[in-house]
Amino acid sequence: MYLSHNASLVTTHVIQEMKNRGEKIAMLTAYDYTMAKILDESNIDIILVGDSASNVMAGHKTTLPITLDEMIIYASSVVRAVSHAMVVVDMPFGTYQGNSKKALDSAIRIMKETGANAVKMEGGKEILESVERILCAGIPVMGHLGLTPQSINKFGTYVVRAKDEYEANKLREDAILLQEKGVFSIVLEKIPAALASEVSQSLRIPTIGIGAGQGCDGQVLVLQDMLGLSNDFSPRFLRRYNNLYTSIKDSVHAYINDVKEMDFPNETEQY
Repeated sequence: MYLSHNASLVTTHVIQEMKNRGEKIAMLTAYDYTMAKILDESNIDIILVGDSASNVMAGHKTTLPITLDEMIIYASSVVRAVSHAMVVVDMPFGTYQGNSKKALDSAIRIMKETGANAVKMEGGKEILESVERILCAGIPVMGHLGLTPQSINKFGTYVVRAKDEYEANKLREDAILLQEKGVFSIVLEKIPAALASEVSQSLRIPTIGIGAGQGCDGQVLVLQDMLGLSNDFSPRFLRRYNNLYTSIKDSVHAYINDVKEMDFPNETEQY
């Protein structure tokens, strides 16, 4: 079993050092205290409080409906569980696009009210003013390029991005622009592996892939997907490390049966 860093706090400096020495970065999502505590005690490098909470926690079809207040509640719960991992919080849709003052106010709220270590923002050239303003306030920013779920209505589909040369070139340019502004890392989502590898090698800062191949400096998955808590989402890039959906259902069925048959509680389980 691989364990890194011992119990030291993972910072942006540590993440950069990991890229410099070729050590891969492991990131998973979490949205609550219990799961975050398990991840932290497992020595995960980064916990992402993703706006994917809109899907896996609240049942929405996209990430768009989740609010800043909801993200702050999820992130606060995660931070209370963590003593080792870096905690990065997604800035939800509508809190930074097109208004850099609102972006700064939103990022400050996240940092002050949750105690998180950084924020994550989707997009390239079009959000640079917001990125710059947040960075000038001393708040670390993680970028996100490729498939950007907050733009799903523009894309109209969740297919692989940057397969054509125009979009690939824009991604290359956006990655450089984000690096020059000062983001500490960039998530590359659902793009061709060769492009992700090329971009990762061209940048000084680390990349973290999801559906972007093994050439990235790290990987991220949604925890519920990775654990098999959901069984209706099976993209090519997802590896399920468990089948908790079936395991939990079996446990619940056993509990119901024991209650109905008056087997629970038994004499040793009462006062």
